[in-house]
Amino acid sequence: MTTGIPLIDVPIWVRAYRFLAALLAIAAMGTQLWVNHRDGKGTIGNYFSFFTIQSNIIAVIVLLIGASGASFVIRPTFAWNLARGGAAIYMTLTFIVYGLLLTGEDLQVAEPWVNNVVHRIVPIVMIIDFLIRPLYHKITFRQSLVWTIFPIAWLVYTIIRGIAIGWYPYPFLDPDKAGGWPGVGVICVVIAIGFLGASWFMTAIGQRLSIRLANRTDQRDTSLMS
Repeated sequence: MTTGIPLIDVPIWVRAYRFLAALLAIAAMGTQLWVNHRDGKGTIGNYFSFFTIQSNIIAVIVLLIGASGASFVIRPTFAWNLARGGAAIYMTLTFIVYGLLLTGEDLQVAEPWVNNVVHRIVPIVMIIDFLIRPLYHKITFRQSLVWTIFPIAWLVYTIIRGIAIGWYPYPFLDPDKAGGWPGVGVICVVIAIGFLGASWFMTAIGQRLSIRLANRTDQRDTSLMS
């Protein structure tokens, strides 16, 4: 339902940086995929099993839709705002986990500029986009728990696939490198706590920003009617 939702202007400069960031991410992922194929490094299945790649794909979809001016973007639905928040938190997780646990690891993104794009630039763009173009709808922490569906599904897929083929995308998920399954479990719990903490913080900040956006929109609509 979009009844009663005011028109939220999406300036051309916002559409432009969203579109350019999406193109940059596509170019980075495509380049690294080609380099891996050229060098015989890894498989396509392994490449697309990285959380970094999957979260960047989600970010690209959200950025392109956000740049499109679709009706549910300019009159934002709750589902659209939930999708934007999810993409932002996934990229935040990518940024933090890479910085704390994975810097210097072989993640099949050996091209330096690609590494910077998928682990730093796109996450920062998504965070900034969330802050300067706040969600219209206020999302509670309880509602934000839907964001856990993708990471949980990815973790289950990764563990099952890892057991089956003997390969894990990240060393902290590999029982041979993380001190056995108890070590894997501890790290996953710590990351889960961090994810929930970041989700709580994002919803708290988002609610404050949503109130400000609603007030600005009401003031604009009042001035147009007067």
